Amino acid sequence: MPMEKTFDPAAIEAKWAHEWESRGLFRPARPDATPFTIVNPPPNVTGALHIGHALDNTLQDVLVRYERLRGKDALWVVGMDHAGIATQMVVERQLNERQQKRTDFTRDEFVDKVWEWKAESGGQITGQLRRLGCSMDWSREQFTMDPHFTQAVVKVFVDLHKKGLIYRDKRLVNWDPALKTAISDLEVESHEVPGHMWHFKYPLAGGETYTYVERDADGHVVLEEERDYISIATTRPETMLGDGAVAVHPDDERYRPIVGKYCEIPVGPKEHRRLIPIITDEYPDPHFGSGAVKITGAHDENDYGVAQRNNIPMYRLMDEVAAMRADGAPYTEAAARAVEIAKGATATPAEIDALNLVPEEYRGLDRYEARKRVVADIEAEGLMVKVEDKLIMQPFGDRGGVVIEPMLTDQWYVDAKTLAQPPMQAVRDGRINIVPKTWEKTFFNWMENIQPWCVSRQLWWGHRIPAWYAEDGRIFVAETEEEAQAEAGAGVALTRDEDVLDTWFSSALWPFATLGWPENTDLLKRHYPNDVLISGFDILFFWDARMAMQGMEFMGDVPWKTLYLHGLVRAPDGAKMSKSKGNVVDPLGLIDQYGADALRFFMSAMESQGRDIKMDDARLAGYRNFATKLWNAARFCEANGISASTSFDAPPATLPVNRWIIGEVAATVAAMDKAFAAYRFDDAANAIYSFAWDRFCDWYLELIKGAIDDETKAVAGWVLDQILVMLHPFMPFITEELWTGLGDRPDYPLITAKWPAPNATRDTDASADIDWLIKLVGELRTGKAELGLPPGARLTAHFPASLKTRTDKLAAQLDRLARLESVSFDPAPAGASAQLVVEGETITVPLEGVIDITAERDRLTKALAAAAKERDGLAGRLNNPSFVERAKAEAVEKARADHAAKEAEADRLTAALARLG
Repeated sequence: MPMEKTFDPAAIEAKWAHEWESRGLFRPARPDATPFTIVNPPPNVTGALHIGHALDNTLQDVLVRYERLRGKDALWVVGMDHAGIATQMVVERQLNERQQKRTDFTRDEFVDKVWEWKAESGGQITGQLRRLGCSMDWSREQFTMDPHFTQAVVKVFVDLHKKGLIYRDKRLVNWDPALKTAISDLEVESHEVPGHMWHFKYPLAGGETYTYVERDADGHVVLEEERDYISIATTRPETMLGDGAVAVHPDDERYRPIVGKYCEIPVGPKEHRRLIPIITDEYPDPHFGSGAVKITGAHDENDYGVAQRNNIPMYRLMDEVAAMRADGAPYTEAAARAVEIAKGATATPAEIDALNLVPEEYRGLDRYEARKRVVADIEAEGLMVKVEDKLIMQPFGDRGGVVIEPMLTDQWYVDAKTLAQPPMQAVRDGRINIVPKTWEKTFFNWMENIQPWCVSRQLWWGHRIPAWYAEDGRIFVAETEEEAQAEAGAGVALTRDEDVLDTWFSSALWPFATLGWPENTDLLKRHYPNDVLISGFDILFFWDARMAMQGMEFMGDVPWKTLYLHGLVRAPDGAKMSKSKGNVVDPLGLIDQYGADALRFFMSAMESQGRDIKMDDARLAGYRNFATKLWNAARFCEANGISASTSFDAPPATLPVNRWIIGEVAATVAAMDKAFAAYRFDDAANAIYSFAWDRFCDWYLELIKGAIDDETKAVAGWVLDQILVMLHPFMPFITEELWTGLGDRPDYPLITAKWPAPNATRDTDASADIDWLIKLVGELRTGKAELGLPPGARLTAHFPASLKTRTDKLAAQLDRLARLESVSFDPAPAGASAQLVVEGETITVPLEGVIDITAERDRLTKALAAAAKERDGLAGRLNNPSFVERAKAEAVEKARADHAAKEAEADRLTAALARLG
């Protein structure tokens, strides 16, 4: 059946996505082939395809299709992450819409509702990945809450606990009051927001006073006064209630007289004010503010370190929604006990945690309402020094969207520092190759300074922590409740830990748990370690580093041999995409408009190591045009009796044009193989683009028109096949459609064809002849355009005698493509002429009687002067540091682009004038 006249991406994409998968072609049976393995960063079950997914998965699919064509047993593992926080948020939001909440159900009932949601609505992204053309092994789709995966997660937790690499500890965490759970540092986004800095007086205990002396940089006294207080500043007055000390720098002479004494927290009932010690520590900066800082270890990261170093009690003030605590004994009792502890009384961590130091009048208040009340009460008592407006960095939860509260809580931690050592060594000795290399420094910096990893989350959806508690406080960690009970002994009542594990804990097992671990499956033995991981740099620490830790700990080998980190896809102006900016691009909309092949090719061609990608609709349209050009070229071949090749090797060829194009295929294959080996997706894409568009469509098909003999049919069919194979990793849909449309090969689909390895080298003589012809025709066409002559104008050309053999050999092509009236080897006549220099030889084209030489010279001179003036003006602006440094980036970029365009125009006009002689 003849090919359709018009290329319609939508029709062929739907057809081939179904055909490939239904026939099992994404994982052809190749038990004897070399394995190639890649795992897909599992998208959230709540997710939808965004432009970052489109980039990440396109690059993976390009590699997988390339290696499959090279005959490897290519396995691309696909699946989804259960996304603990995100999924629980979605389901709770749906319940809220029905005037229900999570706590209306038992834990098991709620989890059942999440599974129902997943079955009905979760995982829409998998269908969207299919639209992109992702050739994943969908028959083995994984989910991080599958039973076998849960078994792996539990085993890892228990084994790490046995080794002492997982432990329970009370530490400061990032607490999300909206989600009511701890989150990691990586899930916190800090934004600068308007705030205040309040300065308060902390009266000295017992009415003591001291002489406060302030000096300038030269040591001269600028202020001296008697004080009965020490001044501190804070942006969070509500946390004053939990202060355990005031700290000053040990070298700060201003406060030396009162170090070791006590001061009074100026909040709460006056007769029950709490006393705290004034201590020294290296943390306070004597040159910032008053130089004295309050230490609230349970609610500030820096204070936490000071409190640990100095054995200062850390009092928790807030509950899970960041409201002031309302539990515990009356404030008077708690405050009295805190004073005893401040003066040296012994107290257990449990007792300190139980003490509620929030006065009754603040208990139960939201933290910000409590702040207002605390400030008003201190001001009413005359203990406020001043308040300053100030921009402050505020931490927000990336999902809950509210201000994070540092909180002292009991959580489970992984000893990440110990687990980080083998991956660092693997990068150092080359077992893990990070591409681009520039990311190695960032990797080492984070790994060398890594903190304990908090892996517990206060959620219901996720892998529940396999730990059980006895009433006496003993903890039993086991893979099953029966094992925990056996360890505890008969009759010991056990209560299971309510928390679940951080989603990233389970996804860290992805490279081996998806292959059947902890069972030693054949799949695991064959496909671990994976060959490559392609990841956005933004999850290097969330996921990549943690996979390296767990893989090396449990498999004794690296999870993958190469880690390829790509950049972000940005808006056309270079801005980061965000919903708030309204500049987010929907990849499905781009597929509807341009086709999946065009989007994939755009992503690949623009992926240059170490650089972000700017969206560019013009380029997308250009790659859609590229697909159309290829389609039309195939239709031309079909119309001229050129069909699918029957040979893997290049056919015999005698004609220079055929020997030339065979050599061009070999050169393109070599360039692409080199680019793929170096993970230069852009170089590989541009190599096949240049060959298919320029060498094949624009030149070869033109060169063979009117002279398509049997040899040429065989060569042209073979070359077109090679193009389809080489282009297939980037544009799988159109190439598969053309592959099957040009020949009857139903059991030999392109997706499982063989990557080109032509038994040919470049024919030096043929390449030299055809390259010369192409340059000559190009020079003639350019000259006609510059001189205002129509493309079909037939001119006489005078060639050097040394070129006679070549012109005789290429006479037919010269006549058709160069459109010369005649070819002469006599000296050119006197008068104006165009001088065409091709590979050092000058071909002369007389212009007398063809154009008005004087008028044309005047026109070109004026145009050159105008272009040069604009070029020089733009150069002046760009050489002005004031413009480059102060103008908007887009204005500078535009000026550079305009300058380059005017410079090229001036060069072109200069060359045109030179041709006139």
